[in-house]
Amino acid sequence: MTRLKQRISGLIAASGPIAVADYMALCLFDPADGYYTTRQPFGAAGDFTTAPEISQMFGELVAVWLYAAWQAAGSPQDAVLAEIGPGRGTLMKDILRVLHRLDPAFTTDVAMIETSPRLQDVQKQTLAASGANIAWHDSVATLPRAPLFIVGNELFDAIPTRQFVRIGAAWHERVVGTAEDGQLAFVAGPATIEAALLPKNAGKAPEGAIFEFAPARTATMEAIAERIAASGGAGLFFDYGHLEPGTGDTLQALREHKYDDVLAHPGEADLTSHVDFAALAAAARLHGLDARMATQGEFLLALGLLERAGRLGASADEAARERIGGEVERLAGPDAMGTLFKVLAVASAGTKLPFPAVS
Repeated sequence: MTRLKQRISGLIAASGPIAVADYMALCLFDPADGYYTTRQPFGAAGDFTTAPEISQMFGELVAVWLYAAWQAAGSPQDAVLAEIGPGRGTLMKDILRVLHRLDPAFTTDVAMIETSPRLQDVQKQTLAASGANIAWHDSVATLPRAPLFIVGNELFDAIPTRQFVRIGAAWHERVVGTAEDGQLAFVAGPATIEAALLPKNAGKAPEGAIFEFAPARTATMEAIAERIAASGGAGLFFDYGHLEPGTGDTLQALREHKYDDVLAHPGEADLTSHVDFAALAAAARLHGLDARMATQGEFLLALGLLERAGRLGASADEAARERIGGEVERLAGPDAMGTLFKVLAVASAGTKLPFPAVS
């Protein structure tokens, strides 16, 4: 039993079951034993590999999109280029390399939004040779009041979500308690959710169905949207999830690149759930922004992934070309990240951005 699991069990024994969102928050962000505060989760040596770690092409194409968004906004010289939830800093490193060639004026002020001091140190090492003026922030609220061009990759899936389980005609909040043997277990709590917050098909859901509701994710998007609405700019966000709201239990744990029991190793496994992109888009639109969604495969192919892969492979040997082809498949293939991962682009109303004409 992990140290955090012992603490959570003690908390439940003393105060009763805790909401799934609270359990996620403890597992991921507990100051002493949280997953993101105690370990290096990214890459082959960690528990999962993100798109920027798979290939430089991902960051290069994101840079091209950000540059086009900056130009569409009139190339404001006081713009802030930002990444929220920047992992090891690999994505920003690739973005800056491309933007320095396209127009160094766009990289005058760079902001990294990261709450983990340990990850901040890793990012500083990764970006030490970038030559950019980089500042670290704990939240969007402390960013300069200037046009904001922001990117986030696998950010929202780690923001805790609430879960509700259908019991009869009502949807009760799913909580974490303890079973008779003392092990952690999911149970139904007394709290319910307003019918207006449920998806349209909730009435047809079977007994025991799960609905995930993530107000903390919406709040994060609203904070970003408020900044863009007030000062201009654009945002681009990648994550795995769905474009339409629905029901289903997507809470999962990853440990050493394998799926794990969500309740088995608190603090030692990454906990995530699928992102409701429709809810994020609605939050952006409430602040007057344009919001568009697509699959990651559609987005990257529209921005020229195949063309970029061809240029990289033109002067490479056979082994390198095979590797590049494999990277394309992982990033955009329908059986890999291409369909599972979605993209949300937001911008000040009327800004003309490069984006697949899908939704």
